[in-house]
Amino acid sequence: MAREKGGFWVGFAAAVFYPSTAVMARRRTEGGERLPRKGGALVVMNHVSHLDPVYDAVFTHEQGRVPHFLAKHGLWNVPVLGSVLKGARQIPVYRGTSDAQQSLRAAHDALEQGLVVIIYPEGTITRDPDGWPMGSRTGVARLALEHDVPVLPVARWGTRDVYDHYRRKFRPLPRKTVVTKVGEPVDLSAHRARPQNLALLREVTDLLMGEVKDLLAEIREEPAPDGFYSAKKS
Repeated sequence: MAREKGGFWVGFAAAVFYPSTAVMARRRTEGGERLPRKGGALVVMNHVSHLDPVYDAVFTHEQGRVPHFLAKHGLWNVPVLGSVLKGARQIPVYRGTSDAQQSLRAAHDALEQGLVVIIYPEGTITRDPDGWPMGSRTGVARLALEHDVPVLPVARWGTRDVYDHYRRKFRPLPRKTVVTKVGEPVDLSAHRARPQNLALLREVTDLLMGEVKDLLAEIREEPAPDGFYSAKKS
């Protein structure tokens, strides 16, 4: 399989991430062939653990593509990691600042350049005690509506069993299984024909995260709850 070229830092990250993820958990992917082998794509995912980007990067790289994450800008200040993020052309997110729109603009540019952009619309790891998705930010809808690229819902489960941030538990042993399930591209043609406003953005955001939640229910083999968890409940 031809692999998209990512440069030195992507190769460096792959050399570290592949063996480290394999030590902590077995990886299983369902529907990986749905990720296009070339051209832009928006991958919409749930977020349950700080380990998610590592496993999601390996999943994307295994499909022959280079992942481009929207990630908190503070990570660029971490030694070594900051160099990897910059060199691998990841996208810093500046929340609550005048640079916030710049983050979204960089994601738009990446899609226009034919790259794979991975977004966690929840904005942080879910606070739902059972691990279901929370209510999400609408930036994902702006990206999905303004670009004629495949929009893929993807759910991943198992990383929280390895590292649970809120309970401060790191349990690599016994070895766990991390499952990634890729859904069919979401048809947004009818939504793109409508005037863009806040109501539409919320509708599309919930539609996309609803698809992710349904995939997660299939992985977990249990029914998904109605709606989305609100952090205000906690």
